[in-house]
Amino acid sequence: MLQAQKRPVHLYMEANPNPNSLKFVANFMLAEDGISFDFPDQESAKNSPLAQELFNFASVERVFIAANFVTVTKSEEVSWQEIQDVIRNHIKSYLEDGKEVVNADFDKDPLFDESDSETVKKIKGILDEYIRPAVEQDGGAIVFHSFQDGIVKVLLQGACSGCPSSTVTLKAGIENLLTRMLPDEVKGVEAEGV
Repeated sequence: MLQAQKRPVHLYMEANPNPNSLKFVANFMLAEDGISFDFPDQESAKNSPLAQELFNFASVERVFIAANFVTVTKSEEVSWQEIQDVIRNHIKSYLEDGKEVVNADFDKDPLFDESDSETVKKIKGILDEYIRPAVEQDGGAIVFHSFQDGIVKVLLQGACSGCPSSTVTLKAGIENLLTRMLPDEVKGVEAEGV
């Protein structure tokens, strides 16, 4: 009987501004471009067999999957030196076996909504084109939540959630960009659920 050939997986680790998060980058896409999955706990990970397995490690507090990477956030009590190789080897082995990372289907682009106002469409476009790639570099995501009375509310996901520098990113980066590009519409940016 022939044994199925394992998929060649190259996985490297990347630090990011959140000292409790580590980004595990694969040599292929794990999620469609522009789509991310944030699992703040095991209960929320029912659509991700990989995230469910990672939550079996007592030190794992959050799992975020986007593009070609998995960001794992650990508890403060444990150092990365103690667990990073175990987590890396588990993800690598999981991917080599060709198992499903996330089992979610989308009928439409989650970024686009026909009922959005022109301003909201512009805000989402700026977030997607200018902000998303930079934030993904740091192992996280910032997702549009709402826009009302000149205030844009966003959700911080992955390494951005609980990151000490996320407030600076939010105010100095995102708010400056949006108020400069849409000066008549956007007056400020706030993080929702932080």
